[in-house]
Amino acid sequence: MWKKISAIVIPTLVAVGIVAYMLYRVWDDLLLTLEHAVMPFLFAAIGICVAAWILRGLRYRFILQGLDIRKNLGFSTACIFISQTANLIVPARLGDLVRMFILKHEDDATYSQGFSSLVVERVFDILMIAVLGALALPFILAVLAVPDWFVTAIVIPLAAGGIFFLVLLGSGRVKSENRIIVVIQRMLDEVKQASLNPRALIALSGSSLLIWFVDVLVCFAVVLMFQEPVPFGVVILAIVIGNLVKAVPITPGGVGTYELALALTFGLAGTPAVTATLIAVIDHLIKNLVTLIGGVGSIYYFGDWSMDLLKKAFNREIEKEDTFGG
Repeated sequence: MWKKISAIVIPTLVAVGIVAYMLYRVWDDLLLTLEHAVMPFLFAAIGICVAAWILRGLRYRFILQGLDIRKNLGFSTACIFISQTANLIVPARLGDLVRMFILKHEDDATYSQGFSSLVVERVFDILMIAVLGALALPFILAVLAVPDWFVTAIVIPLAAGGIFFLVLLGSGRVKSENRIIVVIQRMLDEVKQASLNPRALIALSGSSLLIWFVDVLVCFAVVLMFQEPVPFGVVILAIVIGNLVKAVPITPGGVGTYELALALTFGLAGTPAVTATLIAVIDHLIKNLVTLIGGVGSIYYFGDWSMDLLKKAFNREIEKEDTFGG
C-alpha cells in the first residue's frame, strides 16, 4: 500500500515543490506583472489549445484506421483526453494504458493494437518535436547562446527515431517461437502497418509537426499576453525543450519540470525572471485545464464504466491479465 501511495505522492510533491519555488523567487513582482497582462490573448491561447486537441484527435483516428479500427473523431479525441487526464495524476505516463482498455471495451480491439497505437503516437510526437527544434535551432544559435545540452536533447530523439524505424524495417526477418519475441514481433508488425508506408509517413509527420506548431502558438499567445518581446524562434525552442524534458516521466503530467525548462529557456533570451515564470506556469496551466475539462467531458461521452476504469488506473489495479493477450 505504501509503495502505491509513495509512487503517486512523491512525484506530485516534487512537481508542486518546483513550481512553488519558481513562484516564491518572483512573488513580490508577481501581482504587478499580472496587472499589466492583456487578457484577450489568454482567451486566444485557450482557443488555440482546443484546436490542438482536435488535431490530435484527427491524427489518432488516422492511426486507429491504420490498425483497422474505424472510429469517429469524437471517439479518438475522447480517448486521448481520458488518458492524458489520467497522466496528470498517475506517474510515469501510466495513464496512457487507459486507452488500451477503452479500445478493448468499445471496439473489442486487442491490447496489442491499443499499445501499438500508443507507440506510433509517441514516436511521431517525440520525433517531430525534435525535428521542429532542429529546424529552429540554426536561427536561434545566430542570436542566442544555447547550452550544449539543449542541442543534445534535440539530437538524441532524432537518432533514436532513426534507429526505431530501422528496427521496424528489419523486424519481419526475425523468426522465433519464443512467446515474448512473438508478442514483440506482433506489436512491431502493427506499428509498421499503421506508420511505415508513404501515405502514413507523410500524414503522421505532417500532422505531428502541425500539432506541435499549434502548441507553440498557445505559448506565443501567452507571451503576447505579457507584452514581452520574445522572438518566435525562442518560443519554439522553449516548447521543444519543455516537452522533451516532460517526456521523461519524473512528475505527473510533467508539472514542474516543464515549467522550469520553459522559464530557463526564456531566461536565456533575456526575459525577466518573473515574466518567464508566469509565461511557463500559465502556458502549462492552460494546457492542463483544457485537458482536465476535456477528460471530464470524455467520461460523460463514454459513460460510467470509464470512471471506474480511471479509478482502477489511479489505484494501479488495471487488469492483471496478460496485457497483450487477445
